[in-house]
Amino acid sequence: MHNKRSTFSGKLGFVLSAAGASVGLGNIWRFPYLAAKYGGGIFLLIYIVLALTFGYTMIIAETTLGRMTKKSPVGAFHTFAKTKFASFSGWINAIIPILIVPYYSVIGGWVIKYLFEYLKGDAKLLATDTYFSNFISNGVSTEICFILFTFFTLAIIYAGVQNGIERVSKFMMPPVLVVLSVIIAGYSISRPGAFEGVKYFLIPNFDNFSWMTVVSAMGQMFYSLSIAMGILITFGSYMKKDVSIEGSTENVEIFDTAIAIMAGLMIIPAVFSFSGGNMETLKAGPSLMFITIPKVFASMGLGTGIGIIFFLLVLFAAITSSIALTESAVSTFQDELHWSRKKSTIILSIIMIGLGTLSCLGYGPLSNVTIIGMQFLDFFDFLTNSVMMPIAAIAICIFVSRVVGLEKIEAEITQDGNSFKRKKIFNFMIQYLCPIFAFIILLSSIANAFGFISM
Repeated sequence: MHNKRSTFSGKLGFVLSAAGASVGLGNIWRFPYLAAKYGGGIFLLIYIVLALTFGYTMIIAETTLGRMTKKSPVGAFHTFAKTKFASFSGWINAIIPILIVPYYSVIGGWVIKYLFEYLKGDAKLLATDTYFSNFISNGVSTEICFILFTFFTLAIIYAGVQNGIERVSKFMMPPVLVVLSVIIAGYSISRPGAFEGVKYFLIPNFDNFSWMTVVSAMGQMFYSLSIAMGILITFGSYMKKDVSIEGSTENVEIFDTAIAIMAGLMIIPAVFSFSGGNMETLKAGPSLMFITIPKVFASMGLGTGIGIIFFLLVLFAAITSSIALTESAVSTFQDELHWSRKKSTIILSIIMIGLGTLSCLGYGPLSNVTIIGMQFLDFFDFLTNSVMMPIAAIAICIFVSRVVGLEKIEAEITQDGNSFKRKKIFNFMIQYLCPIFAFIILLSSIANAFGFISM
């Protein structure tokens, strides 16, 4: 059966939902550890430049494609061409969120566990060296937390676009996320010795620059801004025609980058204060949030309270991104298979629990089972973020610039007198630099996975 297309109530609904898609674990978990590892201020500078060029271009392209066609990724591409290239481009964008959301929900489950332990007053336990590894290797505990996170996400998706996604995003995004991040950042930078961390993070030092700083910042762009995941095409299809695409994109850019900066200010100065500026501690990588940060909080006065606020913030951010990923997949099922929202949500829940369980158990009972030397969660992360998303981005660039045509894109953006101030940047980036950047990320990531280079 065909369903009438849902819509956001207006610009605010789109901006908050798209920002919710962008502001997730990519900002609060991934961004700070990459910034800490790859030079602090110089990483931040490169990231901001990329957000205003590369990120802007991809958000505009995907959102416009969605609004022009009023369809999710597969249908959007098929609107302009029925070729194998169009089918491939549509389906790779549609499949990415289906593969990401199960393992993303596993990490969301970890956040639930940490929040629960902080609420119980177990801050000292969380700060022990072996807590995290013992927890993720316990298949039962991780599975329960994963299922809790998954069903909360699915309940919101089942409620629909305005009643579910938009309503939750309006609550979680501006008031709660901003207030919580300001509280933690303020507390973090007030710690003794933390100011050196603020300087390291905010002031570019070109001595810290390397090629991997650029590659890592480009890779973070995909994760942080939710580009090349099909999400923005789907959300664009829910956007009303009288809403400014460029204006909405600018709001998403600003909100996303501001939260990433706040996340850096929450974490990096606190780690500086805790470690005395030890670079090895800063380069803890993915474990920074689950191993290093609990140690930092345990060393603080009010550490338990700050831990509760921090992991509540991370949970809200994780939920809004998980909602966006899940909605993109559900929308594809509705459009391409003509299933109802109820049936689409149920089928996706089965897929999520199946694939998510593999990721859950990959550090425990299934730890001996690896794919190209990776546990299931790491493999799904590598496959989607390092391989499929750069390929999807290249496909979008070629399709928008060569098949749809820049004139049609401009006409959609500027209807009703809306602005397209950065048209020249968009046209140059979409035709030349964005596909080149995406190709560099693809090659670098594959070379790193097979040990040819070290990131």
